[in-house]
Amino acid sequence: MKKIFSLSMLIALIIISPSINAQSAKKKKTGDKKINNETIVLIKTNMGNLKVKLYNETPKHRDNFIKLVKEGYYNKTLFHRVINGFMIQGGDPDSKTATKGQMLGNGGPDYTIPAEFVSAKFHKKGALAAARTGDDVNPKKESSGSQFYIAQGKVYSDAELNMFEQRMGKKFTPAQRAAYKTVGGTPHLDGSYTVFGELIEGFDVLDKIAAVPGDQMNRPTEDVIIISAEIVK
Repeated sequence: MKKIFSLSMLIALIIISPSINAQSAKKKKTGDKKINNETIVLIKTNMGNLKVKLYNETPKHRDNFIKLVKEGYYNKTLFHRVINGFMIQGGDPDSKTATKGQMLGNGGPDYTIPAEFVSAKFHKKGALAAARTGDDVNPKKESSGSQFYIAQGKVYSDAELNMFEQRMGKKFTPAQRAAYKTVGGTPHLDGSYTVFGELIEGFDVLDKIAAVPGDQMNRPTEDVIIISAEIVK
């Protein structure tokens, strides 16, 4: 399964995807590259709508997401892994036909995407990021070809952020620190998973989905369905 790591439990957002570099499948152009504009995607779910913008600073992830949205890849899939106070994860095509209680998280296309870490794009609440397999099998931190998550997280104090800095061996920027102290997020994921967009509408829906009870694998006991995903700008 593709997972994310929480500091205390090392819960990585793990997705099992073959380690074929996206370079082999990348040369397809979507025609949606915007110079001074960002692509907006509307994700309709049975619990409400989520609207995200895709960053131009992470073009490989942006273009891949646009391609999959245009293909209808995410339609009728589930948010198959949900942890309240952490994140909601979707994008596994196997979830379209999943039975109750079926373990999910292993599905996706036969390629990965090279990491695109941008220091100014971090895991504040609402961050749209790519799931991936763990470092032991994926030292380059390449992303799943389809699975993604939206960070929820929590608000942190200066003392807590200082502790994260010591454990991670790096300093948060003033912008990161300000965001994590106000809107919150998942700071311990910074620099480990590619953030390629952010939620701009539907924060109440994010919280609503994150609050759905889950089983031992954190799959919601009540299916959270992505009815459709479409480019609206």
